[in-house]
Amino acid sequence: MRKNNQLIRVAFAMLLCFSLSLTAEAQIKKVASVEGITEYSLDNGLKVLLFPDNSAQTITVNITYLVGSRHEGYGEKGMAHLLEHMLFKGTPNHPNIPEELSSHGARPNGTTWYDRTNYFETFNATDENLNWALDLESDRMVNSYIAKKDLESEFSVVRNEFEMGENSPTGVLMDNVISAAFLWHNYGKSTIGNRSDIERVPIENLQAFYKKYYRPDNAVLMVTGKFDTEKTLALIEKKFGPIKNPEGKLKDVPTIEPEQDGEKRVTLSRVGDLQIVSALYHVPAGSHEDAAALAIAEQVLTDEPSGRLYQTLVDGKKASSVWSFTPFTKEPSFLYMNVDVPSDKSLAEAEKTFLTTLDGLAANPITEAELSRAKANMLKQMDQTFRNSSYLGTYMSEFIGAGDWRLAYIFRDRIEEMTVDKVNAAIKKYMIPTNRTVGNFIPTKNPVRVGIPHTENVETLVANYKGKEAMDAGEAFDVSYENIQNKLQTGTLSDSGIEYGLIKKDNRGKTVNLTFNLRTGNVDQLMDKGLAARYTARMLNKGTKTKSRQDIEDKLSALKSSVFFNGSNGRVSASVNSTEENLMETLALMGDMLKNPTFDATELEKLKTQDLASLEESKSEPQSVVSRQIGLLNNRYKKGHPLYSRTLEEEIDAIKSVSVSDLKAYHNNFYGVNKSTSVVAIGNMDEAAVKTYFDTTYADFKSDKPYTEISDKFQNSRPANEKILTPDKKNAFTLGILSFEGSQYDEDYAALQVAGEIFGGGFLNSRIAGRLRQKDGVSYGAGGNVGVDSNKDDKNSSMYIYAIYAPENEAKVQQGFKEEIARYISEGITEDELNNAVSGWVQEQNVSRAKDEELASVINTNLYLDRDMMFQKNVENQVQKLTVADVNEVIKKYFKNYDNWTVVNGGDFDNFEVKKDDKKID
Repeated sequence: MRKNNQLIRVAFAMLLCFSLSLTAEAQIKKVASVEGITEYSLDNGLKVLLFPDNSAQTITVNITYLVGSRHEGYGEKGMAHLLEHMLFKGTPNHPNIPEELSSHGARPNGTTWYDRTNYFETFNATDENLNWALDLESDRMVNSYIAKKDLESEFSVVRNEFEMGENSPTGVLMDNVISAAFLWHNYGKSTIGNRSDIERVPIENLQAFYKKYYRPDNAVLMVTGKFDTEKTLALIEKKFGPIKNPEGKLKDVPTIEPEQDGEKRVTLSRVGDLQIVSALYHVPAGSHEDAAALAIAEQVLTDEPSGRLYQTLVDGKKASSVWSFTPFTKEPSFLYMNVDVPSDKSLAEAEKTFLTTLDGLAANPITEAELSRAKANMLKQMDQTFRNSSYLGTYMSEFIGAGDWRLAYIFRDRIEEMTVDKVNAAIKKYMIPTNRTVGNFIPTKNPVRVGIPHTENVETLVANYKGKEAMDAGEAFDVSYENIQNKLQTGTLSDSGIEYGLIKKDNRGKTVNLTFNLRTGNVDQLMDKGLAARYTARMLNKGTKTKSRQDIEDKLSALKSSVFFNGSNGRVSASVNSTEENLMETLALMGDMLKNPTFDATELEKLKTQDLASLEESKSEPQSVVSRQIGLLNNRYKKGHPLYSRTLEEEIDAIKSVSVSDLKAYHNNFYGVNKSTSVVAIGNMDEAAVKTYFDTTYADFKSDKPYTEISDKFQNSRPANEKILTPDKKNAFTLGILSFEGSQYDEDYAALQVAGEIFGGGFLNSRIAGRLRQKDGVSYGAGGNVGVDSNKDDKNSSMYIYAIYAPENEAKVQQGFKEEIARYISEGITEDELNNAVSGWVQEQNVSRAKDEELASVINTNLYLDRDMMFQKNVENQVQKLTVADVNEVIKKYFKNYDNWTVVNGGDFDNFEVKKDDKKID
C-alpha cells in the first residue's frame, strides 16, 4: 500500500509540474522590482521576494508571517512565540525537523516580534537543498503538528526562555517601562509573554491561532543567494501554489493607543549590582516620515563617542555606557534609551544629567555637523546590510511586518534626504516630558499631549517606488577546496617579511574582507604584563597623533568601512570590511591606528569604567560565575603567567591597575612585523596594490621579538561537581568540561568531529539537546561540543556540555547529563545518526567556506601552521569514509563518565525545592 501511495504521489507531482509549465505565467505575477529584489504574487495571495546573489554560494529561505505578539488577545500572551517553537516539532512529511536541518548543514532559526514571525534556513546552494527547504516551509505552513504532547514538553522550554530574561535587571526594567508606557496597545507586552499564559494556554487555542494566521495570503516568502530565478519560481509555485486559504479575510487588530497624559515613572527593586536609568518616548510607526527624523535624533544622542548623552554621561564620568533602540513597527511604538550607572556613582545625579540633556534639546537644536555624522554612520550600516544577501533575507522581515519590504529603501532614502529642520521639529513634537516614561506619574495642572499619527496608506506610499540602481550580483564562486587553493595567491613580501594569502573574486557590492595578524614575543617576555595586551589593542581606534577618536569614526563612516582590533598576549588582529573603491584608504587609516596611537588617558578611563561596570553586573550572573569557576578549578599557572586564570577580585584589580604608560610600553615592545605576521584578503581588490601597501608601509615597523606560541600542554581536567548560589536569578546554568590528549593531526580527528556533532551539536538534534530540551523539556538551551587543539605538540583538547534551566530542575539536568554520557559510551551511535551528522558537517563546511570572513580565518590559520586547503579536504574525505564502528571506537577512547568531568552549577538553588527524579528515562 505504501508503494502504491508513493507511485501516486510521484505521478501527481509529474502532472503538477506539467500543469505548472502551462499555467506558470497565469499563476505567478511580477509585482515590483527595487534594487535587485523582485516581488511576485501567487493566486492564493502569497508574496514572493527573490534576490539573486551569484557570489554568495549559499541560499537563505526566509518566510515571514504577518502575526506577532501584537495580534494576541487576553490569555494569549506569548502565543505567537510559543507557536514558533511548535513549528519545529514536525509535520507528516517532515517528522523530525531538527534532524533534517542538521543533516542539510543549515543555519536555521525562527524569531517572533511585535508584528511578525519568521523562519529561515541558510544552506549550501544546491538544487536539492533548495527543494528541501521550500518543501519544509510549505508543509509546515498548514500541516505542522500542534499536538498536546509536544506542547506539554515545549511550554516549560519557553518558560525557561522567559526566565532567562528575568535574570537580567536591564531586560526586566525595560519590560516594565515599556509596559507602563502603553495602556492598551500590545506593543506594551513583551513578545515572550507572561508565565501564566505560557503555562496555561489550551492546545485548542494554539491550534486555532495557527490555522487563523498561517496561510498564504498572510505570508511573504523571500529567497536570497545563488539560485536560478525561473527554476525557483517554478519550484515555489509547485510547493506553495496548491495551498488554499481558510475561509474569511483576516482583519487587523483595531487598538489605537491614546495620548499619554503626563510623565510616568517606574521603580524596580531586584537583586543586582548595576544601577540603571532609562527613558521611553512614544513615536510614530516606521512608515511615518518622522520615524527617520527621530532615528537621526537617536543617533545624535547615543552614538559613541559623539553622542550628546554619551559625552555628558560617560565622558562626564557619571555613567559607564549609554544605548538605545527603536523597533521598526507597523503601528506607533517607542524610542527607548538606557543608561548604566556603576554603584560607586550617583544614580540621582546621572538621572538629572540624563533628563536635563533630553529636555535641553529644544533650546540646543541638532546641528548640521551632527546631522551629517549621523547620516554617514547610519547609511554605512544600511549599505553594508544591503550588500549582504544572507543577512538581507532576514533583515527584510522587520519591514515586511511593518507594512512592506520597500519601506527598507524608503527609510534609507529619508535618512539620506533628512534636514535639521525636520529633525528638530520632530524632537520638539515627540520628545517632551508628558510623552515620556521614566518612573512615577507626576500630575500637572496644564497637561500637554501629543497625538501619534496612526499608520495609513502604506500601499500608496510604496506603490510607485523604484529605488536606486541595484548592485551587481557578483560572480558565482566555486567554494571547492581545489578551487580555493588554486585561486589563493600566497607568498612573502620582500621588504616587510609579511606572509600573505589573497583571493580576488567579484562580490556583490564589490566588498572585501581583510585580516592582518601580528605575532610577537614569548612566554618569558610576556610574563607579568597583566591586561596590557588587551587594552593596547582596544585603544588603537581611540585616537592617533593626527586624528581624534571622532575623526576616525567619521572617516570610517565616509568610507563605508569598518576596522576592528583584538589583542591577547603576543597577538594583535585587525579585521577590515570595505569595498574595492575604499580599501586602500581604509588600510591607510588602519595603519595610522596601528603605528601611531596616542593612548589618551580619558579614553582609557572610559574603557576601564565600562569594563568594571560589566564585571559588577556579572557578579551574580550564573553563566559568568560558572565560567570563571571552571577556569579557576583547572588553573595550573602561577600569577603573572599569560595563561593564569584570575578571580573576579583579581580581574577588577588588574583593570584598575592598567595605565597609559603600560600601554605605551607594550606597544613599543611588542608591536611590529616579523616572519610570523600575516595578511589575508578575500574579495574585490587590486592584489598588487595591497601587497605594495603592506610591503612599504610596514617595512620600517619591525619587531625584534620573534614569536613563540605560549605552550599549554595537555593536562587532565579536575573531577568536580560544584554548586554556586546566585540569589534571585530565575535561571540556572551548568557547564562541564573534560580535557583529553589529541590534536588535529591525529588519525582520530575526523571521527571526533562527528562524535562531537552527534553528542552536542546540530540544531536541537544532539543527544544532549534531544534529552534535556526535546524529551525532558527542562532546558531552553542545552548542548556541547568537542574542540581539538591545532598544536601538534601541546595536544590540549577538550569537550564541554552546558544547559540553561530553571533552578528547580537541577536534579533532572544532572541526571540527564549523567545518563546520556554513560549511554553514549556504552551504546555508541546509530547508522542514521552517522549519515545525518556526516551530511550536515560536510554541508556546514561548504557554508563556512562561502563566507569570506570565515574562509579568511581558515586561510590565516593554514598560513601560520604551514598547511593549505588540502588539509581541510583530507579531513572531509576522512569524515565521509567513517563507519559507525570508527566513531564508536573514538567515543570509548576519549569520552569518560560524568564523574570525571569538571562541572560547575550556578543558580538560586536555595529558594527552590529541587525536584528529585530517580526514574530512569530510556
